[in-house]
Formats: sequence, structure tokens, C-alpha cells
Amino acid sequence: MPYDSSLDEKVFSKSWDAKDGRITVSIYSYNNGPKKLQISRENNDPEGNPRFAKLGRLTKEEIEAILPLIQEALTHM
Repeated sequence: MPYDSSLDEKVFSKSWDAKDGRITVSIYSYNNGPKKLQISRENNDPEGNPRFAKLGRLTKEEIEAILPLIQEALTHM
């Protein structure tokens, strides 16, 4: 069965903005299934437009910034 975006329900989403991009912590439920945490990164291109990037490794500053978002997301699971 292929992925159907209309079945993907966003339960929670908050972002932390930095000077060069953003990290978003979200909770999704696909087809009324179990709720799952998603962490994504967007970096700004030279024109300042956001574009998706692999999350990769996190700095201490990034972890400290998104940890409260993760803890808040847990209350929605």
C-alpha cells in the first residue's frame, strides 16, 4: 500500500528557529495508527529560503533548544 498523505494526521508540531535554519519536532499518526515522533531540519539557502536537510548530528545548543519541545510532544502521545 503506497503512502497517502491524506491519512497522515499531524497531532503536534513546534519549531526552534536558529539564524541558519529551523528544527521542527512533530507528532504524527498515520491512518489512526500509533503516534510517532518526527524531528526534521530545514536550512536556509543563500537567498534565505528554507529547504529540507537531513537532521544528522545535533550540537549541544540544538539539543538544549529542542529538548523542551520533545518533552512537550510526549504529552501528546
